[in-house]
Amino acid sequence: MNLRTVHIGGVPEHFNYPWYLLLKSKSLQNQNINLRWRDFDGGTGAMVQSLVAGEIDLAVMLTEGVIKAICDGAPIKLIQYFVSSPLVWGVHTHKASALKHRKDLESMVKNSAKPINVAISRFGSGSHLMAYLYAKSLGINPNNDFVFREVGDLDHALIELKQGKSDIFLWEKFTTQPYVTDHDYQRIDAYPTPWPCFVLAGREDFVTQHRSDLQMIQQGINNHSFNLRQRPDLISELATRYHQEPLAIEAWLAQTQWSQDPVDSSTIDQVQKELANLGLIKEICPEKIFF
Repeated sequence: MNLRTVHIGGVPEHFNYPWYLLLKSKSLQNQNINLRWRDFDGGTGAMVQSLVAGEIDLAVMLTEGVIKAICDGAPIKLIQYFVSSPLVWGVHTHKASALKHRKDLESMVKNSAKPINVAISRFGSGSHLMAYLYAKSLGINPNNDFVFREVGDLDHALIELKQGKSDIFLWEKFTTQPYVTDHDYQRIDAYPTPWPCFVLAGREDFVTQHRSDLQMIQQGINNHSFNLRQRPDLISELATRYHQEPLAIEAWLAQTQWSQDPVDSSTIDQVQKELANLGLIKEICPEKIFF
């Protein structure tokens, strides 16, 4: 059998469990597709780089990150939503930090000449873009009051916090729960994305030249995401695979909704306007460039 290899990237987190199930089923091999998964600990910023370099064909990416990348000229196209619920970002500090609450950040900006050091995985990543939105919610100017430190991934961000090189780090709160539970790190606040959090996107040449393969991949993943909650042992499966407590998984599932729908223009407009207001994109781009 002559299989056509398709490379897809995503974060090694519980949101992507349906992809694990699709790959485990080997159902796409019946369609002559060899789907190969690659973990990206560095998140959306790293996936953008890999798509542009031609190292992967598809990626499950944060909505705001991929929209910014397309606006900046990356040859990437939106395919569909993958998770339509918001992503809840935890704002994390080390246990030794003097920052214990949201109000401590506000006071630090008002009463100190020292800026807040913010660890991010990569510039243009979700941890970077959401730090801007979070700063806005605090009523502070990230361009004046934040200094961004690019660290690569979650593990290096935790080291940054422990060593005191960074003050805060934003990352999805259920992924970081084990570190908070162990009392080494604190979650001093939480901030949800104001739009659906994950989309499936692809490199432009792959999307235009391999539509039949893409349709079969979509059909496969949409079947698994749609039927995910019917699995009788889903909570224990997720808890075991992602090293979480069953109660934490249950709470996360209660606020998470997978999607099989196309990306709508209203979300693209909303994200672009927010990015433009923050100075993260130069101008609002026409909708046609995203598809």
